[in-house]
Amino acid sequence: MNVVFRSAPVTEPFTFESLGRNWEQDPVTRPGGYPFYHYLQTEQGSGKVETAAGTYTLRENDGLLIAPFIRHSYDKTDNVWTVKFATFTGTAERSIPQIMRNRQVIPVGAGQGAQIARLIDDSIALHSAHPVDGKLLSVNCYAVLLNIADTTHTSSPADAPLYQNYVLPVIKEIERDFSLPLTVTELSRKVFITPQYLTRLFHRYLNCSAYEYLTAYRISKAKELLITSPHLEIQDIARHTGFTDSSHFIAVFKKAVGTTPLEFRRMN
Repeated sequence: MNVVFRSAPVTEPFTFESLGRNWEQDPVTRPGGYPFYHYLQTEQGSGKVETAAGTYTLRENDGLLIAPFIRHSYDKTDNVWTVKFATFTGTAERSIPQIMRNRQVIPVGAGQGAQIARLIDDSIALHSAHPVDGKLLSVNCYAVLLNIADTTHTSSPADAPLYQNYVLPVIKEIERDFSLPLTVTELSRKVFITPQYLTRLFHRYLNCSAYEYLTAYRISKAKELLITSPHLEIQDIARHTGFTDSSHFIAVFKKAVGTTPLEFRRMN
């Protein structure tokens, strides 16, 4: 087993927060998700990963990237499940959602996974040198992210005209104005289509409705505030993330995350 954690200050655009291989994976349950982009890949055996976006079985060289604060759990489905893993940070960490086209969960096939596995192995080997070559490690980290993003590109119809003309502008509107009292009707008007058609397009390209995407985005922002702004009261966080009142916010948060906002804050 080889596991390494970042010990130096973050100075490169992209770098690994942690890396591991030959790790015999125990059951994991994270109701509040993980604070970094988190990649998991099977080396031997198989495992099942359950996320807010769906359930995935990872066999040899299959991988899965999970965005920060996305509820997930996983466990082996074979006698033994050994994995590689990587988590990502860096001075340009905020650009990772754009690189990944804002997908919360990205499955990686065995072919692409084999390339990523080599990069992870090389990156772990770099940590055995003293001093560690931070620039080369950053290049490897970026290469891993690009390999995952390439999977997104080849398997996603995000370049389709319907996505570009109707779905993407609504996503940008949600990301810009999520704190405002947005509705699906208002969002659909901005791209001159009906709410029903907008919902069908979101299901086609993102496997969720426009309302579910808006709610998930608001919950993600609420999680960030709960962790990064401990001075904010729950009602303030509700207001900052577009919920009509704190009771409604607490109910929606608990349904999505499995805990109340206060419980989530204490856990993190």
